[in-house]
Amino acid sequence: MSGDIAPDELTLTTGAAANGGSCVARHDGRVVFVRYALPGETVRVRLIGKVADRGSYWNAEVIEVLEPSADRVDSLCPIAGVDGAGCCDLAFAEPAAARRLKGSVVANQLARLGGYRWRDELDATAQPVGDVGATGWRTRVRLDTSADGNAGFHRYHSSELVHRLDCAQLPVGMLAGIADRHWPVDSHVHVAVDDDGARHVVVAGTRGGRKPTSAGGRKTEVAEGGYEAVQRVGERSWRVPVTAFWQAHRDAPGLYSSLVAKWAQLEEGMTAWDLYGGAGVFAAALAQAVGDTGRVLTVDTSRGASRAARAALADLGCVSVLTESVRRVLAGQRQRADVAVLDPPRAGAGREVIDMLAAAEVPRIVHIGCEAASFARDIGLYRGHGYVVDELEVFDSFPLTHHVECVAALRRS
Repeated sequence: MSGDIAPDELTLTTGAAANGGSCVARHDGRVVFVRYALPGETVRVRLIGKVADRGSYWNAEVIEVLEPSADRVDSLCPIAGVDGAGCCDLAFAEPAAARRLKGSVVANQLARLGGYRWRDELDATAQPVGDVGATGWRTRVRLDTSADGNAGFHRYHSSELVHRLDCAQLPVGMLAGIADRHWPVDSHVHVAVDDDGARHVVVAGTRGGRKPTSAGGRKTEVAEGGYEAVQRVGERSWRVPVTAFWQAHRDAPGLYSSLVAKWAQLEEGMTAWDLYGGAGVFAAALAQAVGDTGRVLTVDTSRGASRAARAALADLGCVSVLTESVRRVLAGQRQRADVAVLDPPRAGAGREVIDMLAAAEVPRIVHIGCEAASFARDIGLYRGHGYVVDELEVFDSFPLTHHVECVAALRRS
């Protein structure tokens, strides 16, 4: 073939799964990342993007499956796939097979980026979360609106919207009537079903279709229910803004909270840092362990999450809530923590924060990550400071998608 010209369609046989939801294939020695494929399939694909923009590797999407994997099933999501919504990019994989696929990706990333052997890739798997299964697990969702005021899901890496709203992640009826309404243009429509079964719909205005705004533009408005949703973990309740972060999977907060409390290994009178703490779910569990004589500091940049934390944890005198960046708080701490719990955003904690934890000589870390590569990188950074991985589990907290949640407990050796 000519060196600078590639056909728009190819027939390929896929290899192992890569991080990000694609499988790796090769064409004339060039790597091709193929979406909507499973390992070992022969597929006809369409290359994505202009030839001049494709670079040293190509991206492609499956348009026909010629020899399917035994793990392929009819899509569990009616709106996902090529030319559909970007919501459920693994809806065509049998759920148990999808969990094995996710486990193998995390094992690969840990070995490559973290220098840590968790498990053999063939033996690794993600654990299911709760008993809801692969569909109907999501309790919060954000839709965007188009120029005609209709709400929809984005296509994969596109500004275009799909206006069918029956995504399989959502419980039946969660978006009932949403498609029939005319919404403000260039808005985010946040929908949450809380632990009382009540539905809340909040519309956040945008400036130029980019960032939500409540000043100098259209204000955030409640279209149904309230601005805050009632969420429960154990016997404790939170009132969390519909626009703020709360775990999407209905069973995730309770599972993670119990695991964090167990792996933290705290005793009465100890000190714990809950970093990127959101509404303070982990802080509540840590406070129960350290008791009235201990100290828990929970930190997050979100004002809404911090307000929810202060209200929900007001009866816990050992808990302090700070609305601030983790870096600034760590720079100002003079008392060493016995354990630090981190649940950073998708980009991970990164070198600066982990360097600061190591410099503070925190003896035990519980680290949570929702992106395999950044989680693996962070594990490698901890290990570079002499931390040893005691426990590590991977959870299928986002069924029908390639996303995972990883949790590790580390100790200073």
